[in-house]
Amino acid sequence: MNFRASFCNPFKPDIIEIGKIEQEQILETFHKIPWADYLAKMKTAKQKEIFYSPSLEIENKDNKNGLSVSAIDGTEWYIFYKRPKLVKKFFGLIEKMDNDYLTDIQGQTENDVIDCLNALIRNDIQFLENKIK
Repeated sequence: MNFRASFCNPFKPDIIEIGKIEQEQILETFHKIPWADYLAKMKTAKQKEIFYSPSLEIENKDNKNGLSVSAIDGTEWYIFYKRPKLVKKFFGLIEKMDNDYLTDIQGQTENDVIDCLNALIRNDIQFLENKIK
């Protein structure tokens, strides 16, 4: 599978494009990010100095499924799941492909994030669909 990654440093306005990333490097990259350091620095920073929550995005370029994970306070995480999905509009009369269909789940643990990243790596779309509604 063909993956790409990007990172949102809370103190930089531009998203950092990591680029192509091998499956074996995804969890390693997640674990190497100093999440606690970013969150601690955010507590003492001025609001105007903060652009994002620290976030890592991983996308499977082959099927356009991707996850963005954001650290909130050291114990809580948000997980965003983006994928192409056929959606119904106008009371179900029309179906249209939404290439960037997004759902999210709040109040997640680091283990939940790891489970979802592993599901993305394994291409376990059903797990992600069930977890992040």
